[in-house]
Amino acid sequence: MATIKAVRGTRDLLPPDTTLWNHVEATARSVFARYGFGEIRTPVFEVTELFARGVGEETDIVSKEMYTWEDRGRAESDRGQSLTLRPENTAGVVRAYIEHGMTDTGMLQKLFYIGPQFRRERPQRGRYRQFWQIGAEVLGPPWSGSDSALRDAEVLEMLATLLTELGIRGWRLALNSVGSAEDRQRYSAALRDALEPVKHKLCEDNQRRAETNPLRVLDSKDPGDQEIINGLPKISEFWSDDSRAHFDQVKAALDACSVPYVEDPRLVRGLDYYTRTTFEFTVGGGSGLGTQNALLGGGRYDGLSEMLGGPKAPGIGFAIGEDRLILTLQAQAEETEAAKLDAFVAPMGVAQNPAALKLAQELRRAGLGVEVGDGNWRLKKSFETADKLARKMIIVGEDEVNSGIFTVKDFSQGEQAKLARTELVGALKS
Repeated sequence: MATIKAVRGTRDLLPPDTTLWNHVEATARSVFARYGFGEIRTPVFEVTELFARGVGEETDIVSKEMYTWEDRGRAESDRGQSLTLRPENTAGVVRAYIEHGMTDTGMLQKLFYIGPQFRRERPQRGRYRQFWQIGAEVLGPPWSGSDSALRDAEVLEMLATLLTELGIRGWRLALNSVGSAEDRQRYSAALRDALEPVKHKLCEDNQRRAETNPLRVLDSKDPGDQEIINGLPKISEFWSDDSRAHFDQVKAALDACSVPYVEDPRLVRGLDYYTRTTFEFTVGGGSGLGTQNALLGGGRYDGLSEMLGGPKAPGIGFAIGEDRLILTLQAQAEETEAAKLDAFVAPMGVAQNPAALKLAQELRRAGLGVEVGDGNWRLKKSFETADKLARKMIIVGEDEVNSGIFTVKDFSQGEQAKLARTELVGALKS
């Protein structure tokens, strides 16, 4: 019989990679908590109308990439209902915000999520049909300050902190504004007019976008389209005074926090709900992502709640492609220390196995990640295994057990030291 394999575009995450995934998610949770964010968990499928109204029927996501089916539930009310695996999570978070009356508190809501999304697109490195995102949304009624440029800058400063704490090197923040909904509408009309005489020279996808969603043409990476795109009008030419002032305030707050950024007039977000601030974090060479080097993106969406039938609730959010973030970490460090255990306990002989397990128990209860070897192994095998799995190795021989003084090998430093049993926890945590 033929073996059954994972569906194309999906994959299994296995140890030791899952250790790095857990580290990334734990770091994200820690950073988000310091900024006052709480976790929200929404269903992985929603009614299709949510994405058609929120994301936009003319976007590639809705028109080509969603996994949609007709409900065949037993209840008559369920039958015929169109359901979709979520292709993104902002619309679902805002739906939950409205449904549970979170606006009634009058407070600013800071919410984050970690979970899988689904899009039927061509699988490639870092892009899967089931992929994982870490995201966050800040929204609330206008009097909560949800429409303030300060919130935009706070989110961007938080992301800079997160990438730095994860150890991502060479990240770059690109920043732009697509203006208000009215600004964007005027700009879209101007783009459509500018593209009309030259759209036949564009690639097939961009010929369609020139009619249905001209802002998406600016996102094109097709080399043959770049000269045309560079000659198109800039969104800044269509900003209102309020939009320009908002963007200036965002930049001033980032400057005050020493968060570096570059202005990119071509940076737009193709989803219908975006307004004003848009941004993207990319990473340079050595990211493992090839030419598609974006790690995360997001922006402001001041009208999304109203699009979904809710009250006015300006917001800003982002989504991190966790698969791509992991690839970058792995590429930037062949052996990411964060993915390794704190210690490997190596018993020297079968007689020392009980003492080694007892020591491992003590270290684990102190919050350390520990693996235990086997006294049947030769010393060379213990060293090789320890080097792959852990940052440090603790040798447990008869002398060590009797004296309470253990030899600790530090693989990153290439050094070893003698430490008392009472010193081990502190030394490993440092």
